[in-house]
Amino acid sequence: MKLSIITINYNNRDGLRKTIESVVNQTWQDFEYIVIDGGSTDGSVEVIKEFADHIDYWVSEPDKGIYNAMNKGIAVANGEYCQFLNSGDTLSDTNVAKCIVSVLDGKAIYFARTRFMDTFETITIPQQITMRTLYKRSLPHPSSYIQRQLLLKFPYDETLRIVSDWKFWIQAIILENCSYDILDLIAVDFDTNGISAKQKNIALTERDVVLKQLLPHRVYIDYFHEINGINYTDTDYDKLFIEIRKRNYRKIIYFTTVLLMRFFALFKKSALFIKRYPWQI
Repeated sequence: MKLSIITINYNNRDGLRKTIESVVNQTWQDFEYIVIDGGSTDGSVEVIKEFADHIDYWVSEPDKGIYNAMNKGIAVANGEYCQFLNSGDTLSDTNVAKCIVSVLDGKAIYFARTRFMDTFETITIPQQITMRTLYKRSLPHPSSYIQRQLLLKFPYDETLRIVSDWKFWIQAIILENCSYDILDLIAVDFDTNGISAKQKNIALTERDVVLKQLLPHRVYIDYFHEINGINYTDTDYDKLFIEIRKRNYRKIIYFTTVLLMRFFALFKKSALFIKRYPWQI
């Protein structure tokens, strides 16, 4: 079998229904479909049972997070390639599975295009993926088709909450130098619900951990030059300001700025008063 589509879900009943419907409505069904549920209590299991005849394998049990659920899906998959279509995400049209499978021909990874459901914009992937590419961004996970053997070699790091797929791209594409191809085809409509500023801050922190694990120190410093400016130095002083930037201190900064402006305005008024009415001895 060429393709295993894996859906992970936790308490997202309505999103899960949309995802499953987009899979079971494919005009071509010669693929494996797996659903890994994290022990949902919102009716998700009932949705899975409703479509059970179209699902090759499913389980609903507590897990240790998103990447643990993905690794569980990989472990039971039989396809040569795996696609992770999380609950809320949908296949772009009813023919996309057939189109994708027809071009899966030996490369380790294939990247199709992902369309954001809130803006209808699509992600453009460069033909040459370099470390600089990954310094600035991740790659679209829902519309990637990855050889299962590669996923078994580099399982998703379950200690990470957000950037384990980003870590996988560095391991597979940069360090392993595996082959890949870019497909000019929109495969997935991506559900952007749940993305928050807090998660972005967590992602920055986790990226720092990953780079320290995988890269020599000099390459790690190059990363910070890229995102923080060439004048960045690996000192406690610079690290402090970078850490502050990661945090959501906008309200505090705004309050402090206003306070300083009022403070200086007070001095300005005092200076005018003294000039107008000089102290007479």
